[in-house]
Amino acid sequence: MLDRLVLALLAVLSVPYGLVVRMRALAYGAGIFRVKQLNRPVISVGNLTVGGTGKTPMVALVARLLMARGKRVAVISRGYGGSLEGGTHIVSDGQRVFLSAAEAGDEPVHLATAVPGLMAVIGTDRYAAGLLAQERLKPDVFILDDGFQHLRLHRDLNILLMDCRAPLGNGLVLPAGLLREPPSALTRADLVVYTRCTGAEAPAVHGTISSCRAGHVLAGMELLPGGERQPFTTLHGRRGVAFAGIADPDAFFASLREEGVDLAATVSFGDHSPYGEEEAERLMATRRTAGADFLITTGKDAVKLGPLLERLGSVYAAVLEMRLTDPLPLEIAIDKVL
Repeated sequence: MLDRLVLALLAVLSVPYGLVVRMRALAYGAGIFRVKQLNRPVISVGNLTVGGTGKTPMVALVARLLMARGKRVAVISRGYGGSLEGGTHIVSDGQRVFLSAAEAGDEPVHLATAVPGLMAVIGTDRYAAGLLAQERLKPDVFILDDGFQHLRLHRDLNILLMDCRAPLGNGLVLPAGLLREPPSALTRADLVVYTRCTGAEAPAVHGTISSCRAGHVLAGMELLPGGERQPFTTLHGRRGVAFAGIADPDAFFASLREEGVDLAATVSFGDHSPYGEEEAERLMATRRTAGADFLITTGKDAVKLGPLLERLGSVYAAVLEMRLTDPLPLEIAIDKVL
């Protein structure tokens, strides 16, 4: 009974929230709010729902496609969770990473580390961050990370990610559901990419918008810090503890088990959670209790471990990649804006 009352209250609160975000989008579309434009093409990667749809591996995939075309690429990120959030800063010039995950947030630092040559800037004002990149880094093209709702910045290609398992969540906007915006916002997308697809068909919620399907693939692992990529088979006969501070840690743990990794225990932290002495003690205690001899985590978590690695012992970072079933729609969309 109480659960129904809470859900009813949240549904009532969702009405004004949905109205506000819809009016905001209409105001930008009508030119009432000013949209600013950088002097290089901008490709936005974002989603309609809160939680993990695979934005970071998708940004990495788009960056690699652009760089394979000889382009200098800069990703613009908010820098969520970093101590410098709110300011405008260069994270990487494509050669060196200047800021830590504690300063810039885990996502831009992970991207700059995982994709050699990728430049990265952060800023709550993504336009100002783009101007900084234009002046200092001279990119040919920008990728706007988590940019679907950042309507203030013009984009030349709007890529929307939707989880195959529940493209629209429960169909309700926040706080009763997972939607950041009403489903009608889908019409702003130029390309819909259905992620976490395991079957042959993707749910058809995109109408006439071009679409493709993708899956998350664990492509191996690296012994931290800076080890060479190796297959999961090298862990056979050993037991480990997996940990993650991401939106969907259980999916990560399940993927490890599918790769044959013997997990004695798992530890979940909050999304974008920082790592300090308390977290290190918890991980070491879990490993001792479980009788495990290694730890394994995500690339986004790995960049936040820093000096804790010396205490944690053997720690592996799993390499997560996005694989498209049919990359042609994405490649055509990218080539149109270059």
